Amino acid sequence: MYPEPTVGAIIVNPSNKILLCKSRKWNDKFVIPGGHIERGEKMEDALRREVKEETGLDIYDIELISLQESIFSKTFQQEKHFIFIDFICRTGSSDVILNDEADEYIWAGIDEIMDLDLGGYTRQFFTEYIRENSPHQKHIFYQYVREG
Repeated sequence: MYPEPTVGAIIVNPSNKILLCKSRKWNDKFVIPGGHIERGEKMEDALRREVKEETGLDIYDIELISLQESIFSKTFQQEKHFIFIDFICRTGSSDVILNDEADEYIWAGIDEIMDLDLGGYTRQFFTEYIRENSPHQKHIFYQYVREG
């Protein structure tokens, strides 16, 4: 079993709210939209494709924000080794059209996110993001999680 590189999107709408989707794959908890990078596909192209497929949104101002590695996490429905490559980006719309990968969504302010039922590595990501980022400073961070 090889590691699976995936992209994730912290999508900010015109009201400066962040999109989170509730996913069965992540035990019906809220996570950021994203998915696998196809063979021969650039990371940003994969991000645009996955966001469009899962939410119907177009994104821009894409910026790398974190790398995380998860090996056999119990928070996912299968035993997998993921490399999460996350980006922060903007969208000009708040009109989300979900595909079958999510059951519901929410636009949340940064001060509301930690009160949600977050899945996978999403809580760790936002804990680090809130701690490390100010409006004038961005950091790329790396986190490794191994279970099992």
